[in-house]
Amino acid sequence: MLLIKGGTVYAPNYVGKKDILIAGNQIEMIADEIPVPVGLEIEVIDAEDKLVVPGFIDSHVHVLGGGGEGGYKTRTPEIQLTDLTLGGITTVVGCLGTDGITRSMTSLVAKTRGLEEEGITAYCYTGSYDVPVKTLLDSPKEDLLMIDRIIGVGEIAISDHRSSQPTSQELKRVTADVRVGGILSGKAGVVSIHLGDGEGMLQPLFEIINTTEIPITQFIPTHINRSKKLLDASIEFGKRGGYLDLTTSSDPEHLEEDEVKASSGLKLLLDAGVEIECIGFSSDAQGSLPIFNKQKEFIGLGIGSAQSLYREVKDSVKKDGVPFEKALKVITENPARILKLKRKGMLQKGLDGDVVLLSKDSMEIDTVIAMGNIMVKNRTAIVRGTFE
Repeated sequence: MLLIKGGTVYAPNYVGKKDILIAGNQIEMIADEIPVPVGLEIEVIDAEDKLVVPGFIDSHVHVLGGGGEGGYKTRTPEIQLTDLTLGGITTVVGCLGTDGITRSMTSLVAKTRGLEEEGITAYCYTGSYDVPVKTLLDSPKEDLLMIDRIIGVGEIAISDHRSSQPTSQELKRVTADVRVGGILSGKAGVVSIHLGDGEGMLQPLFEIINTTEIPITQFIPTHINRSKKLLDASIEFGKRGGYLDLTTSSDPEHLEEDEVKASSGLKLLLDAGVEIECIGFSSDAQGSLPIFNKQKEFIGLGIGSAQSLYREVKDSVKKDGVPFEKALKVITENPARILKLKRKGMLQKGLDGDVVLLSKDSMEIDTVIAMGNIMVKNRTAIVRGTFE
């Protein structure tokens, strides 16, 4: 049992100074004051000088590693548990990217289960950049129905020179299949869409939305801050109720030409009239960040970081003036809702005991609790992955 006392709670909406009691893996009580139970084994955490917020959700992570655009040696390494927990992440969604050959669905599901065994909550998408989708079983629908950790399809690449150049009809069929799979399994059944820098931008998605009964909420287009042009083109999608995902992994000191930091992109979308509920952040952690010249030739490589997720939220507050409780929603309540993670994203009685404590002055991550277990304390990881 854990008792967090006297913290300033954002759930993610501001609720004031509260105590939070966690028993087992879930929140049992939130109140103005909870007396320390007598005769029970309980750890008390003094949160008087802390902000207490929900555990962070990272909805797009290459948990097996990614890349390979510069040859075999550029395949990036698998993620480690503390790469996530030191960034406040208590729930992660894994995916495959460009390479759906040497990174397989069997390995992705196994890695997902491994992260759960190590103490956090983990899900994954089925497929990769390619259409037809390479699934674990016979179809995306079957994967959603029969594999508990699979919640959608992705990341399917469009408007990118590395995509499989799927036709509109192919995209429609994939989306319809995964939508029905989601309905039958009670899962989100979303399609994670990788957007490249091609001229088509979001047009393939608009075509599906305009010519079928598939709702706009079936898609999660990501990397929309790849360029200011793409970000501007995404505004209509957001205003129509679509979910927009900004990627946080980038080198703030060396942004690509016309690339927009996620923190600044959040402010731009809000100023353009996109509702906060339609916006999310994800890190693209362990994904390669390849650099191509104008001839689409590979000339350099970076690697995504999970710890960029909260960094960009903090920057949006401190540098771009976004209210804290609004900024917090893009890595808590919003992804929980769009991914149908009903026990995640908020601090509320009966939900999972995923909590992050932030230093009130610096807003730095101090303590991370996942499923009722302390993973990070005093900015130090006290639970490490099996091979760390």
